[in-house]
Amino acid sequence: MKFRIAEAARAARRLSTHAAAAALLVATGATSVVAQDGTPVTIGYAVSKSGPNAGGSDMTVTPNYELWVKEVNDAGGLTLPDGSRRPIEVIAYDDRSSAEEVVRAVERLATQDKVDFILPPWGTGFNLAVAPLMAKFGYPHLAGAAVTDKAPDFVKRWDTSFWFMGGSKDYVEAFTDILVQQREAGAINDKIAMISVADGFGIDLVKAARPAFEAAGFDISYDETFPPETSDFATILGEASNAGADTFVAFSYPPHTFALTKQAKVAAFNPPVFYLGVGAGFPIYPGIAGGSVEGVMSLGGIDPQNELNAAYRAKHEEIVGRAPDYWGSVLVYASLQMLGQAIERVGLDKAAVAEELSGGTFSTVLGEQTRLEDNQLRAINWVGQWQDGAFVAVSPDGGNGTAAVKLPKPDWQ
Repeated sequence: MKFRIAEAARAARRLSTHAAAAALLVATGATSVVAQDGTPVTIGYAVSKSGPNAGGSDMTVTPNYELWVKEVNDAGGLTLPDGSRRPIEVIAYDDRSSAEEVVRAVERLATQDKVDFILPPWGTGFNLAVAPLMAKFGYPHLAGAAVTDKAPDFVKRWDTSFWFMGGSKDYVEAFTDILVQQREAGAINDKIAMISVADGFGIDLVKAARPAFEAAGFDISYDETFPPETSDFATILGEASNAGADTFVAFSYPPHTFALTKQAKVAAFNPPVFYLGVGAGFPIYPGIAGGSVEGVMSLGGIDPQNELNAAYRAKHEEIVGRAPDYWGSVLVYASLQMLGQAIERVGLDKAAVAEELSGGTFSTVLGEQTRLEDNQLRAINWVGQWQDGAFVAVSPDGGNGTAAVKLPKPDWQ
């Protein structure tokens, strides 16, 4: 299902884009190939505009795509090595939260629309689903919203793939360090109740969590997997409560995260450690939780003292009309900045762009010296916690852009 750019309207939009770019150059007195030609750079993507994945996609991926395209086009377009600028034209599809649909859409973008570049979908499972196609057709795959421990293997298999969110072991080990410190301080016991969604994200994280928790001497007293369509967690929360664990962990997607929060409040389930998956770091989460978020933990988090991140968040809120999330949004936006800078350096050849992304250094909202290690972004935050109205990156004792974790979690309001 295509949205925004219908076949009949595409030609009109292209003419409008060219005219706007030319008008900008005339108004500023600039001279460029854009004014003479204005051939757009076509960028396509398939994202979840409907279905259960729509909430996550609409928070972390789509707004950043739209923000970046607007900024680039407002500046006259993508800069090429000769200094000329070319506007971006977007071709977008709704994958309807279907892995089969996202694969069909990406194949169509590559073979029928023949776009210059393809941006990735939202979610670990969907990025894994399209990775072989992206490699087959030679597109750089900027997986900005995918968590996987297999990234090093995928890079060897698909050397034009790039992974920006780290692996499950990274998140789990950082969280485990916090739990060990809290247990040694006598703040929590050695029992963990854990649940996970049965898809790529949940499977990957729980496979990393089980051995990490056990190696650290924790007893996983409750371990349950639930289908992605689950919305009623009353039984699961009751069983988790009866497990005697001071730590509750849910590797969940936004619909589950929101439902778990509301139902935990109703059930007065309030363990000292309450750790949720995707969605807990969304700016809408305090509203979902009725304002009662203090102490809730999840993946990600930001350093509120990072001026580049603060400027990005302000710009996102001004242009998009709402704040970005506190985890993946900035990673996705940084990946787009890297793509634009790579095109400026080497042009539109996909292989050359991929090579530049792999070895280059870029100025992004993450820092002036952003670079990938073996096609992976490693300098990111792993554990976040709601503290005093912000979802901040935390570590056992704080430092290096993180705050010290605060436990036990206060009671629900």
